[in-house]
Amino acid sequence: MNQEILQAYLRQEETPAYIFDLDMLKSRVRMMKAILGERAEICFAMKANPFLIGPLKDTADKFEVCSPGEFHICETVGIPMERIVLSGVNKEKCDITHAMHTYGNAGVYTIESRKHLELLEMCAKEENITINALIRVTSGNQFGIDEEEVFDIVSKKDYYSHVRIEGIQCYSGTQKKKFSKIEKELHWLDDILTRLKETYDYDAEVLEYGPGFYIPYFENEDEVDDESLLQQFADTLATLKFQGKITLEMGRYIAAYCGYYVTRIVDQKVNHGQNYCIVDGGLNHLNYYGQAMAMKMPHHKHIPDTPLDISDEQSEVLWNICGSLCTVNDVLVKQMPLKHAKIGDALVFERVGAYSVTEGIYLFLSRRMPRILFWSERDGFTEARKATESYPINTECTEKMKN
Repeated sequence: MNQEILQAYLRQEETPAYIFDLDMLKSRVRMMKAILGERAEICFAMKANPFLIGPLKDTADKFEVCSPGEFHICETVGIPMERIVLSGVNKEKCDITHAMHTYGNAGVYTIESRKHLELLEMCAKEENITINALIRVTSGNQFGIDEEEVFDIVSKKDYYSHVRIEGIQCYSGTQKKKFSKIEKELHWLDDILTRLKETYDYDAEVLEYGPGFYIPYFENEDEVDDESLLQQFADTLATLKFQGKITLEMGRYIAAYCGYYVTRIVDQKVNHGQNYCIVDGGLNHLNYYGQAMAMKMPHHKHIPDTPLDISDEQSEVLWNICGSLCTVNDVLVKQMPLKHAKIGDALVFERVGAYSVTEGIYLFLSRRMPRILFWSERDGFTEARKATESYPINTECTEKMKN
């Protein structure tokens, strides 16, 4: 989606808004599949952006779900249970029972602890089904279980007759700049699977792994050659002893580049020698990993409300870009260089396809949540969500107030 398309939107439509370029999104997944080959499945971690699961329905292989709400979104969109990995550190009995009672033994569940395994076994036994599950191996945090317990569970797997353990799962974090860390993790997981085979004659069928590939959000960061990165990853997969299916769980890496956040300058002022642009959005809408109190410069565009006089050679002026929230923390960027910035101009923040739409502090000050749009060359702009008021969520029950 180029600047001319953004300008066309801004001439007639409201801000703030998110725009997701679906052509870019789908082409990125196709690139991954072309390089990684048939052995690797692409699993979209929908927490990165639940609005994209519909557009990815025919492109991604699977969807990772980490909450009852995310599961219900998948049901609403029509994602088949067979393509869902039902993850999450705290699965409650009512939600597990709903999934099993409605969809039988379809889908895959993650095992986060011994207690978690026993809960899955109990629920599956009550439904008289056998489900598929992955044991989550911890990388040293609250998620998953230690290697020793993985081995103990596998040694007793026949005891859990309603849970079929088809492999292991691991996710250790995001934004990994060094490929050597990813390579080390893959060989560590490969070693676990090798030892499970040697010790218990257990042949895992699936290794689900979240590589945490890096996205450069800020202008002073080195860009990533994604094709070379993915080829290096594919070459590493080829060295593993494990020869089963690889499921790659990714959210940020799939979605980040397709997203734009557009907001307009609504006021300007100079306070104690500092230039301030107030925009109609704010930090409740915009979230970059490693934002560092607005000290970093994200990739962005300045789109004037009216054409500039190119004969005017005015130099850049440094502006502090602040949002509409009544808090001194609502600073999007400090000292952003802009030419001829004026009220009515738009700022377009790029690479916001992952997490901004879900991690913003939307309920703070009960401000309106932004409009969400999809764009594709075939369909142009389509609305995925209208601008939505948040104050009803922050309001006591109306009937109770009347009484």
